Amino acid sequence: MASHRRPGLTGLTGLDRNTKVTAFTAAAATAAATAALAITGASASAAPGLPHEPAASTRAQVDRLFEEAEQATERFNRAGERADKLRAEISRVQDAVARCQDRINTMRGLLGHFAGAQYRSGGIDPAVELMLSENPDDYLERAAALERLTGSQARRLDALREEQRRLGRGRHDASRKLAELETLRTEVARDKRSITAKLAAARRLLSTMPSQERADFERSSRSGDRGEAMPDLPSFGASSGRAATAVMAARAAVGRPYVWGSTGPSAFDCSGLMVWSYRQAGVALPRTSQAQRHAGRRVPLSQARPGDLVTYRSDASHVGMYVGNGQVVHAPHPGARVRYDPVGMMPVSSVTRP
Repeated sequence: MASHRRPGLTGLTGLDRNTKVTAFTAAAATAAATAALAITGASASAAPGLPHEPAASTRAQVDRLFEEAEQATERFNRAGERADKLRAEISRVQDAVARCQDRINTMRGLLGHFAGAQYRSGGIDPAVELMLSENPDDYLERAAALERLTGSQARRLDALREEQRRLGRGRHDASRKLAELETLRTEVARDKRSITAKLAAARRLLSTMPSQERADFERSSRSGDRGEAMPDLPSFGASSGRAATAVMAARAAVGRPYVWGSTGPSAFDCSGLMVWSYRQAGVALPRTSQAQRHAGRRVPLSQARPGDLVTYRSDASHVGMYVGNGQVVHAPHPGARVRYDPVGMMPVSSVTRP
């Protein structure tokens, strides 16, 4: 019976046979690893949605950075508004201090003139002067006049002291307001750096997105497809002639760029657009979206009318103007232009009718 031998191993010594087996095993392992890598690669390329997950994460980060920049912008606007008021108050206080100092200088001059006249009169005892007087009646009249004059000077001295106290209070008030203004300047500078850094980070993230995805992001950012469900709102006209004028102004601003800290007419941030639009109607609105939330009568969203201010998020850090047909006009974020979006684009905080 013929013996069966494994091909390729006949006639080899033990050492040669072991070497051949080792090489064969290594080749098989390499082939298996290559096949495994190919299978893994095929599975990864076939997994749906994976290439889009980083883009979705990038969009979320950009949205978050824009939101944080907008919150910092409203803090910047609030500090700027307070700084403007402080500068006006400081100017008034400094004017009052200057006027008070002028009055004090005048009073001191009068009191000094009176004291000098008394000194030059010689300071004779009134009883002796009466005894030496050739006309006692004239002396008594002069004495009465002198007493009245002395009483008047005493009152002037009291008034001088009160003016001096008023001057001290005014100077203290001015110093306190100047210190507060300096603190606000520091806050404004800090918020400005924060805004600039967040916007730069958002731009860097946007630059990593493919051009088509970036364009889709710009179109969809803060629109209804990622916000609340679109409410079914009835169609009302503007609540007043001033509101109608403000709506026309806001519509005219569509297409102008968002620039943080701006109130028009060529660029706006969200609350700046509201300020400018209502200014065209002769209405002065507060500078920030948080203050605009309280700048009129609150109404339910279901009763919104053109010209109403719609603030968003629990902190009211964004605002738009309702223009009817379920839409607002607003300045969305840096890099975008004033545009229309659904009123339900974000969680609504309040609806205010100026």
